[in-house]
Amino acid sequence: MLNLQQQVVFLEIMGKKSERLSIIKRIIAEELIGSQEELIQHLERYGVHATQSTLSRDFKEINISKMPHPEKGYIYVSAEHIASRADFGTSNLGDAILGVKFSGNLGVIITKSGYANAIGVIVDSRKSQDILGTVAGDNTIIMVLREGAEHNAVLEVLHSAFPVLKTL
Repeated sequence: MLNLQQQVVFLEIMGKKSERLSIIKRIIAEELIGSQEELIQHLERYGVHATQSTLSRDFKEINISKMPHPEKGYIYVSAEHIASRADFGTSNLGDAILGVKFSGNLGVIITKSGYANAIGVIVDSRKSQDILGTVAGDNTIIMVLREGAEHNAVLEVLHSAFPVLKTL
């Protein structure tokens, strides 16, 4: 059990964290941020001090990932704003999907280099009953499928997420 002073410190820390997360989301939604160092500079303008390790934990918590951008190389995006970031050189992320293959309860999505993470975030956000989760690398996503999931049903989920997905 925490004493009163520990409770006050805990509430202050949690309040700061909540505020920091909110500011990070706002900055990433409004600016093209290409590195953690750049984000730290933006945060300092708001009076928020954070380390790279803190940002890495925050990114996991609020589902921030990187995606390619034609001018900045890569930028940070939130899962909720990823679809609106179509300014990265491809008219639709579906164009970056090169192939989909299945083996039992696994699916593999092959993407253009650098797109797997952004595409994996979108696939996960669909919350399909057939797709339990994804793991993304640079150009490959592994989908773990529910036992007995129909591969055609998974393809339908992908087509609904990426309407211009090329027939594979």
